[in-house]
Amino acid sequence: MSFESLGLAPALLRALAEHGYTQPTPIQAAAIPVVLEGGDVLAAAQTGTGKTAAFALPLLQKLSGGPRATTRRPRALVLTPTRELAAQVNENLRDYGRHMQVSSTTIFGGVGMGPQMQALRRGVDVVIATPGRLMDHMQQRSVDLSGVEVLILDEADRMLDMGFLPALKRILAALPRQRQTLLFSATFAPAIKALAMDFMHNPQEISVSPANAVATLVSHQVHPVDASRKRDLLLHLLSADSRRQSLVFSRTKHGADKLVTFLEVSGLRAAAIHGNKSQNARTKALSDFKNGRVTVLVATDIAARGIDIDQLPIVINFDLPMVAEDYVHRIGRTGRAGSEGLAVSLVSHDESGLLRDIGRLLKQDIAIINVEGFAPSQPLRLDAGAPRPVQRPQQRSQRPSGGKGGQPAHRPHGHVQQGGNSEHAAGNRKRRSRGGRASVKA
Repeated sequence: MSFESLGLAPALLRALAEHGYTQPTPIQAAAIPVVLEGGDVLAAAQTGTGKTAAFALPLLQKLSGGPRATTRRPRALVLTPTRELAAQVNENLRDYGRHMQVSSTTIFGGVGMGPQMQALRRGVDVVIATPGRLMDHMQQRSVDLSGVEVLILDEADRMLDMGFLPALKRILAALPRQRQTLLFSATFAPAIKALAMDFMHNPQEISVSPANAVATLVSHQVHPVDASRKRDLLLHLLSADSRRQSLVFSRTKHGADKLVTFLEVSGLRAAAIHGNKSQNARTKALSDFKNGRVTVLVATDIAARGIDIDQLPIVINFDLPMVAEDYVHRIGRTGRAGSEGLAVSLVSHDESGLLRDIGRLLKQDIAIINVEGFAPSQPLRLDAGAPRPVQRPQQRSQRPSGGKGGQPAHRPHGHVQQGGNSEHAAGNRKRRSRGGRASVKA
């Protein structure tokens, strides 16, 4: 199948060809014709399969033939959970629409509202926004959503996880009833379907992979290690190829900063990206990572949304996530667009329960490999009584990331389920080297 067969306009086909895209991914092939027909769509596809192009291409085509947007009245609204994802969607829209007269802008926290107000005042066709900052503009009456023809919710499952449901309901209430609504998500959790039924009209469901599936080109490895020696093992793994781009996940913002300091002192080029960083710092860190000026990017779960690196070879879980589904989102940063990827997890004894949950979610074997010199003092436990990290009380943040102040696989061995994010929304959920090698299956 080709993009030409999907009914896309010549201007879009030209832009796609210039970027080297010749064949649509399964989600694009399934969703684009339906979106062009004008109906509501509820679409699920694993991370890295081209969801952004699946809605961006038909959106650009629909908007290119209509009247231009007027002051403060966008014609389309794309809601995303994080700033980085909003920026990534905007970049994709501009790339695909380079031969079309469709304007777009981003609206998110962490930067001043002035330039955003000016862009809205000039009139833009597409607003890509995080819910919190969009609410700020609604309160300031700097945006009028009554002219929105198309609403797109990207990473809807994450927005619910982050506690954005009240904001979403208020935004939805400000939109015209007659509109096209597209909901894209990595998963179809019951809460997502319930939300969709509340504001969508007979949506067509499209799913190109099982719920919570991971990319087939991603290999998984688990290295057991004492918690006190995790940093040394991480340095050992990273130093094996200091030029390789590596994305490292930390459970907390403070932990991410400490890791970066440790890695920099050890001679590696590292940067952190998390919710306490200013938007300029986050943008610079991501840009430096994409351009190779930084080889190790340490990120928290929420901040990593929107990180879209071609052929990213490895993702390392320094800490396992507290919710298994987050493991799927994390490792979705690698093994994208037909490239192989590697997911490595450094697991201490007290994370055994988290590893067991991840294994149950993945429903596949994961090799547990002891790295020589780093064998743990206690073996991992995968039984029902396996321990879990102690959850410390967290300070309430004023607003989830994206609010005020505030994205068209290599292979080892591993198996995991359940990850979480203690950066923002823990309270919003139910709260090879030589050595021994074993296989775990839940």
